[in-house]
Amino acid sequence: MFKIFTKSCLLVTAVSLFSGCTANSPFVSYKDSSVEKEDKKVQITKQHIQVANDRQKNVTTQYTIEDTINSLATQMMQNQKMSTSKPLLITSFVSLSNFKKTTEFGRIVSESLINEMSNRGFNIIEYRGQMAVSINEKGEYFISRNPHKLKEKIPNTYVVVGTYSRQYGKVMLNARVMDNITGKIISSARATYQHNKRNDCILFKDCKPARTIKIIEEK
Repeated sequence: MFKIFTKSCLLVTAVSLFSGCTANSPFVSYKDSSVEKEDKKVQITKQHIQVANDRQKNVTTQYTIEDTINSLATQMMQNQKMSTSKPLLITSFVSLSNFKKTTEFGRIVSESLINEMSNRGFNIIEYRGQMAVSINEKGEYFISRNPHKLKEKIPNTYVVVGTYSRQYGKVMLNARVMDNITGKIISSARATYQHNKRNDCILFKDCKPARTIKIIEEK
């Protein structure tokens, strides 16, 4: 009698577990195979969206400029096509609406990426080095933005280019590593700096001067 009772309990437990697994399974069996096929596509798409949302929350969106730069560097180095031995040249991040315009923010991002990528083992090229060290009464200088003082050519390299777009409360940044000969994109990265400021002019150093009022003698 006890054995029969035990077997009955085991059978009920097995049926319950099977039913639970079936209920929680993302794929439901359909009589129509075409419907089942489409449902599988939907479930897989839902999983991809969940991964994308998780990436947006934990990788793409950052709340400090340091974390934003770290995220960009980490994303770019994850691409296995990118060789750490090939020279890497990093340019200033530019405004998305004007590729010939940058700001202190764009220069800070590129300067900081030099440090991040170098610490990850990449062979960074400092192409702004002059042909000689220049000296005046205020200091000694080697890097320059004067093209007449720089080398005319640089070796075959990867080039890091990037853009930024100012949005309300955030800055969206996109970076990519390109082969400077073929133009092929070797790697890319995207980050959102969520600064939550109502006015980001302090960040970009372009605040308008304070409004002035003319004072006159009352008559």
